[in-house]
Amino acid sequence: MNRLLQGDVGSGKTVVALYAALTAVANRRQAAIMAPTEILAAQHHRKIGEYLAGSKVRTELLVGGQSQRERRRVLDSLADGSTDVVVGTHALITKGVKFARLALVVVDEQHKFGVRQRTSFRSKGYAPHYLVMTATPIPRTLAMTVFGDLDCSVIDELPPGRGRTTTRCVTENDLDEVMGFVRGRLSAGQQAYFIYPLVSASPQLELKAAEEAYHELAAGPLRDFSIELIHGQMKAERKEDVMRKFRGGEAQALIASVVVEVGLDVPAANVMVVMHAERFGLAQLHQLRGRIGRGAQNATCVLVATPGNPIARRRLEVLTETDDGFKIAEEDLRLRGPGEFFGTRQHGLPELKVADLIDDFELLRMARRDAFAIVAEDPALAAPHRQQLRHEVLRAYGGRLDFLAGA
Repeated sequence: MNRLLQGDVGSGKTVVALYAALTAVANRRQAAIMAPTEILAAQHHRKIGEYLAGSKVRTELLVGGQSQRERRRVLDSLADGSTDVVVGTHALITKGVKFARLALVVVDEQHKFGVRQRTSFRSKGYAPHYLVMTATPIPRTLAMTVFGDLDCSVIDELPPGRGRTTTRCVTENDLDEVMGFVRGRLSAGQQAYFIYPLVSASPQLELKAAEEAYHELAAGPLRDFSIELIHGQMKAERKEDVMRKFRGGEAQALIASVVVEVGLDVPAANVMVVMHAERFGLAQLHQLRGRIGRGAQNATCVLVATPGNPIARRRLEVLTETDDGFKIAEEDLRLRGPGEFFGTRQHGLPELKVADLIDDFELLRMARRDAFAIVAEDPALAAPHRQQLRHEVLRAYGGRLDFLAGA
């Protein structure tokens, strides 16, 4: 398997990945799930533990913030095969991590990892099956899917009983009104995220940072509520303590950097305010918005922005128009370009000379079908009548073809 699982935020991709992992375990093999942040890895590990409570499946967590003693214990259990499923961050691909029988690699939110990182992960086992998951495919992944590097599965609906998320775009002049709205929601028992692009204030950028905002909100508009601060520069223990309070309802509002971008699941958090939203990418904003609306109640996402160019303005318009991750991915493709099909560049101008990846999708699909047929019949392009094709492939892509096996 070399497959992309596309599903919008909250659609249940983690459960699908767990079923795949259990198939590996049932065949006496190991599975590894890699997430982009320690917070998300810890959440996956905790939820998998809840799903598998009472089973004989042995799970472990491997992240950079662990003590040397704990890390050594986990590494030994992977090497001797006593761990069935490991969840971790990029710590999984560091030197010294060895598996006894790795058969499945799962990369969650794969756009957070570079091509080389994903390739090195697969080298940890003997040709393991490979499942990448994403809520908003980056343009490069869309392009590679069309060109056949990844098979594609789609979860095209959310679990039943979910509320609806409404997105509004406002300016800083509307902040008083926004704060009044947030206070009303918090008083009604809901929870809120406040997202900032920076952790600390920067003399080069006139942007409000999370740390500065935390103190201002605690002393001002949110002084009557319990609030917490979280960002990626905190120690792992402190981050986990903050998230525990937020999950348990002890903290009503969470002031955060983009460390909360992916995967966090707090059903009572149904309000999000993203400050300086023009500083974020389209996929990133969609991921952030996916942290709310995960329960039965309706949710509201407020983008506070001052877009300085037409592209930034269009990104914000797209988010107010749709919450469909696949439509958002198409618009992202139009705005950014698909990047290289082979190689490591993640976005930029397309390498196609004539075709358009969106408007000419059917033509590209037929070309993909024909390419598969040629490779099935003559994988080395050795036939005399294919020598010109072989020459053109090598001339165009050369050494970059190395990434085909693991990108």
